[in-house]
Amino acid sequence: MAFHIKKPETDELARKAAALKKIGVTAAMHAALPHKLAREQGKLSLVELGVQFCRDLRARGNPHRAQPADMAFRDGLYEDA
Repeated sequence: MAFHIKKPETDELARKAAALKKIGVTAAMHAALPHKLAREQGKLSLVELGVQFCRDLRARGNPHRAQPADMAFRDGLYEDA
């Protein structure tokens, strides 16, 4: 089954990769796609990234040094410096 690369830039990249390895374009694509797929499957989703960020933030926090976010603190955030 054949495929057609519609973007000229992508076609050029595929041909350069094939030329470097001295293989055909299809073989170059076949060699590159498993690596790309493995990288993408190893990535965390946005939700997982958000959860991890919150966990890291909580782990770095120190509840003993925490101060209440009272009205004066909130107003201080919006004052001109």
